[in-house]
Amino acid sequence: MARAVIFFLSFFCLPLTALAQGCLAIAEALPNVVYASIVTAQTGTTDGDVTITYAGHSTYLIESSAGVRIATDYSGIYGNDLLPDVVTMNKAHRTHFTDTPPPGIAHVLRGWNPLGGPASHALTIDDVYIRNVPTDIRSWGGELERDGNSIFIFETAGLSIGHLGHLHTRLNDAQYGAVGRLDVVMVPIDGGLTLSLPVLSEIITRLRSSIVLPMHRHSTPIDEFTNRLRDKFAVEVRDGPSLELSQKTLPSQPTIIVLDGV
Repeated sequence: MARAVIFFLSFFCLPLTALAQGCLAIAEALPNVVYASIVTAQTGTTDGDVTITYAGHSTYLIESSAGVRIATDYSGIYGNDLLPDVVTMNKAHRTHFTDTPPPGIAHVLRGWNPLGGPASHALTIDDVYIRNVPTDIRSWGGELERDGNSIFIFETAGLSIGHLGHLHTRLNDAQYGAVGRLDVVMVPIDGGLTLSLPVLSEIITRLRSSIVLPMHRHSTPIDEFTNRLRDKFAVEVRDGPSLELSQKTLPSQPTIIVLDGV
């Protein structure tokens, strides 16, 4: 029964609009659920490799097997060796966005809505489907700003890759449902400007990702972060900044992978 319900939700809730996010929230609450991948329906393939490169701070470069290049939390400082096709941004700090992206970037996706209310993105470009889940942020004065941040999710080659952005608050059940299960998640580990390490560890554990990629690494030693999760995650430190992966090469044990970068 659970398989049938999830198939129904996955089929009839595409693309992921606000209604679809509600469908996923319902799915998240069901017991003994086996999640159906929505990537094939969006991109038409589960073949090929995805390359992820840590450019610096909170910017990861994601390159799909069709050559689509995406830069996350793009400020213009990192990720410009080859101009991205898509950039995502969040506004908590100037190091996560720019008001003047190069005109050659085809798609600029802001994690907030300048006109107010939540941002809403559902973009298909070649073999990549990009969506967002809004979250709240704290202002410099400490007040809560509704929908000021977005978790961006990139679905390609049968993989679901998520970037938490400048996440300031715990996720509620509806947000977990809207995000769904992420094969790869990029998480801020500064321990102060975003989330405390205990709260971040709670979120990482609940997301059940195969690969965790740390970012926002300027104030917390990597060991302080990884030691909190060694009972649940393997830890792998890479010499280079890039990781190539596919559905077939996901680790059998959930793994924190530390790439070279700033």
